[in-house]
Amino acid sequence: MNADKKRCEWVASADPLMIDYHDREWGVGAHDDRKHFEFLVLEGAQAGLSWSTVLRKREGYRRVFSDFDPEKVARYTDKRIEKLLHDPSIIRNRQKVASAVRNARQFLAVQEEFGSFDIYAWRFVDGRPKVNRWKSSKEVPATSPQSDAFSKDLKARGFSFVGSTVIYAHMQAIGMVNDHLVDCFRYRELLP
Repeated sequence: MNADKKRCEWVASADPLMIDYHDREWGVGAHDDRKHFEFLVLEGAQAGLSWSTVLRKREGYRRVFSDFDPEKVARYTDKRIEKLLHDPSIIRNRQKVASAVRNARQFLAVQEEFGSFDIYAWRFVDGRPKVNRWKSSKEVPATSPQSDAFSKDLKARGFSFVGSTVIYAHMQAIGMVNDHLVDCFRYRELLP
C-alpha cells in the first residue's frame, strides 16, 4: 500500500482492506473460474450492503464456501445451508446463501456448455477490457449495456442475485471494465 499515490475517490477512507483491494485486485483482468465464482458470491452477498462489510467477511466466506469451489458448493444440502445461516463470519441472509448454492449449480452448467465460465463471461466485452475515462466517481455508471446483457443471460440460465448492478460490479472487479479514474495510479497500470 502506497499512501502517497492518487487513488479512486471511493477508496479515500483509511480502511486498509479497501486500499489493498483497490491497489491489488479491483480491475485486474482475471481469467480464473474460481475467481469468477468468488466474486459472484461476494457481490451477491453485497446487495444492499457496503463493499467494506463484505471484504471484512471475505475470509469467512472463503472458509464456509469451500474456498469458492463451485463443484463443492453445488453439492451443499438444505441442512448445510441451515448451518451456514448460523455462522457469524458471513452475511446470514437465507436468500443470499441459498442463491450462492443455486448459482454454483448453474455455474457448472455454464462451464460444461462453454468450456469455462471465463470464456462465457468475457464474450460480453468481446474478450477485451472496456476502458473508460472517468474523471470523477459521479461519472461511473452502476450498469452498462454489457452488464444488462450479461445479467439477462445469467437470469435466463437460472442464476439469482445477478441484477445488472451486481454484474457491473463483477465486471469491474474481474477487470472486464477499467473504471479506475484517469488520475488514479492504477488506471494506467491496467491499460491493455
